[in-house]
Amino acid sequence: MAKTAGFCFGVKRAVDQVYEQIEKAEKPVCTYGPIIHNREVVRDLEEKGVRVLGSFEELEQLSKGTVIIRSHGVGRHVYEILEKNQIRIVDATCPFVKKIHRIVQEQEEKGRRVVIVGDREHPEVQGICGWSQKGALVIKDASEMENLPVSQDESLCLLAQTTFNYNKFQDLVEKFEKKGYDILVLNTICSATQERQVEASRIASEVDLMIVIGDKKSSNSQKLYEICQTKCKNTYFIQTVGDFNPECMNSVRNVGITAGASTPKQIIEEVHANARAK
Repeated sequence: MAKTAGFCFGVKRAVDQVYEQIEKAEKPVCTYGPIIHNREVVRDLEEKGVRVLGSFEELEQLSKGTVIIRSHGVGRHVYEILEKNQIRIVDATCPFVKKIHRIVQEQEEKGRRVVIVGDREHPEVQGICGWSQKGALVIKDASEMENLPVSQDESLCLLAQTTFNYNKFQDLVEKFEKKGYDILVLNTICSATQERQVEASRIASEVDLMIVIGDKKSSNSQKLYEICQTKCKNTYFIQTVGDFNPECMNSVRNVGITAGASTPKQIIEEVHANARAK
């Protein structure tokens, strides 16, 4: 069992804030987007009356209540809508993500073009882009780097989505440097992500079967799955104990278990107990 499995600091902080606001905040209590990428947690919050908003239009229609900013963060425009409508804001953005928002503004003020290494469809990356005044660029691999619409004399600042694969980020950094760009590299992959990836890789290389627990929409869980697959061909990605198939453990001696940063402790313990029973 990976020691780093389960809620990271930013996720725990965000989830705790929502449960606190259920008790004391002006109703309705809403989150802009799912507070974290875990359907079990989001379902429990919805059962307690928390409404998930999914668009600017829904934000615009609010006339009262409390909106909690999700752990992945949001762009500047979301804050502007809520402030205009005088809606109470509780900011549960992960501090590591919040730091990237500040970096984007600071580096653009210094004249650098921001390039984000990550998934452009992920809410964290969309939120980061929402703090750029000059149009931050997003790439996820070397092929997209080759087609980057920047000139050789442009000053760049290279950042990473907090949950990006560390080794892939370093490979891209080397490729940028070889091309001779004037580039400032800031490794914004959070320490919790790096620790999980290193530990997952080590465990996967030592076992016959590896289980990664996490939501299918969780970027950091997906990265753990990809990393473990390179070390252990028998790697399974499950969301809950209900997805666990004991038959996959036939003739297996050693099993490794890790979990993404948005996976609740209860789910990890259930999977662990079932694996041990088998």
